[in-house]
Amino acid sequence: MPKAPPNHNKPWTASADRQLRHEAADNTPTRVLGLHLGRTEGSVYARASELGVSLKPTNQSPYGTKK
Repeated sequence: MPKAPPNHNKPWTASADRQLRHEAADNTPTRVLGLHLGRTEGSVYARASELGVSLKPTNQSPYGTKK
């Protein structure tokens, strides 16, 4: 059985919400968001939906590249 993430079953904080919004705007992949926030990919999707944050890529450039 996989180990639970560090923030498993803990409430979301305002700073975690800000980080989610910021990293989603920067096109960070959902799996990486989960690792940064200490959450599962599913919980990141659920919270983004609650906050009205789109996790769809804003452009098609690969992760981590900037012009």
